[in-house]
Amino acid sequence: MPIKTLRIPTEDGLADAFAALPVHGGRHPGVLMYPDGFGVRPVLREMAGELAGHGYYVLVPNLFYRHGPAPVITLPGHIGEADRPAIMARLMPLIQEHTTERVLSDANAYLDFLTAQPEVSAGPVAVTGYCIGGLLAMRTAAAHSGPVAAVASFHGPVIIDGPDRLHLSQLAARVHLGHAATDMTPEALGELNHALDAAGVDHTSEIYPGTVHGFTMSDTDAFNPSAMQLHWDRLLPLLGRTLARG
Repeated sequence: MPIKTLRIPTEDGLADAFAALPVHGGRHPGVLMYPDGFGVRPVLREMAGELAGHGYYVLVPNLFYRHGPAPVITLPGHIGEADRPAIMARLMPLIQEHTTERVLSDANAYLDFLTAQPEVSAGPVAVTGYCIGGLLAMRTAAAHSGPVAAVASFHGPVIIDGPDRLHLSQLAARVHLGHAATDMTPEALGELNHALDAAGVDHTSEIYPGTVHGFTMSDTDAFNPSAMQLHWDRLLPLLGRTLARG
C-alpha cells in the first residue's frame, strides 16, 4: 500500500504521522488509527496497510510527538516479555502525560487534518486504537459525535468511574470493544456492558478467548494470531456498516 509521511499542526507543534492509502486512486473513507503504547513502528505500518487494502485512508499519528519524531525510543525488532519492563519504564511517563485535555486537543487536530485530505471522501470517519490508543479512540469518539460514526478499541482500558471516566452518554458512534482475557474478568465485562446499555450505546463488547494484553501486536510475545483474525472479523464489518467506500 502507498504510504505518505505527514506532519500535522497541533496546538503544541507538529505531530509526525503517516497515512496508508489504497492502491487505486480516488477518495476513500477516513480512519484515524491510534497506536499502542509502544508507538509507531513497522507493525503499525503493516496493520494500517492491511486496513487501507480494504478501501480506507488510514492516518496514524505519533502519540509522543512532543518528545520528538517516531520512534521516540529505540525498540527491538521483537518485544519479548524480558524487554517489556525496561521499555515501559521509559514510556510510561510519556503515556501519563496524555491528560484528557491533551488527548482532546490532539484529537481535534488529527480529525481536522484527516477530513481535509484530498484523498478522503466526504462523510463520517472512524477511529480505532490499541492499548492506550484504544482509550484515546474512545475519548475521541465521545468528543466528536458528529464526524465519528464508528470506534473500535482493542486491549484498551475503558474508564467508566472516577474523574477521568468516559462519558458514555456522549457516544453516538457504533462501538466495538475487544478485551484481552487477562485485562477483563467476565464480571467486569458484565458491568461495563450494562453501563453501555444504560447509556444507549450501540455496541459489541467481548473478551477475546485465550488472550493477553497486546494480542494484536505481531512484534510482541503477546501476539495471538487467531485473536488478530477475530479483530479483523469485527473491525471490517463495523467499518463496512458505517462508512461508505468510494
